[in-house]
Amino acid sequence: MKKAVVVLLLVWYVASAVLARPFLPYPHQVLFSTLNLIFFGTLPKHFGISLFRITCALISAAFPAAILGLLSGRIRRCDAIITPFAYILYPIPKVALLPVIMLFLGLGNLSKIFLIALIVFFQLYFVIRDAASSVDERYVDSVRSLGASQKDILLHVIIPATLPSFFTALRVSTGTSTAVLFLSETFASTTGLGWYIMDSWARMNYLEMYGGMVALSVLATLFFVLFSSLEKHICRWKYVKL
Repeated sequence: MKKAVVVLLLVWYVASAVLARPFLPYPHQVLFSTLNLIFFGTLPKHFGISLFRITCALISAAFPAAILGLLSGRIRRCDAIITPFAYILYPIPKVALLPVIMLFLGLGNLSKIFLIALIVFFQLYFVIRDAASSVDERYVDSVRSLGASQKDILLHVIIPATLPSFFTALRVSTGTSTAVLFLSETFASTTGLGWYIMDSWARMNYLEMYGGMVALSVLATLFFVLFSSLEKHICRWKYVKL
């Protein structure tokens, strides 16, 4: 990790020196400018707004995706009802629906949260469904032979078996949700990191623009680290070395 950061910074320094253009400042200039924006600028305000939007979107997508994914993965009738709709709706480019979503939900937080949640939902749903359906039936039969109820099988076999895949899907969806967040905040908006970056670009204030990019990267990294930490804490059996 440290070596990768060092290499990226070296490449950045070399590119800045070779190009010698104002739109590619040196890393230390971006660092000092970002610190100044944090303490004396509006960057924390926009960071907080984006953090709120992406948190609400991930929560709104994760719970229904987990429930429906488990149902489809374990109950054929539910799978026959839910999955065909998912197959039809998933390929649709939902970002193109942003103007329609804003007409229904307005220009505020709700439309942006809904768009992010809508896109992330399908990613989580298919991963959880496939993980639940691929649980080895020998484990289920073993627990059932000990007198376990359907609830016990769900709590002690199915959910633990699908949790690692669920956290992997959450980490993957972090990049997707951040990208959609950026796009939604550049459309009919005056708040959030997406708007902050594009506004700085339009004013040719490149140090502020890079400061917004750094903040957006930090936002995505925070969620990535959070999901990795939760997985290590909750799915401890996955990291036990025999």
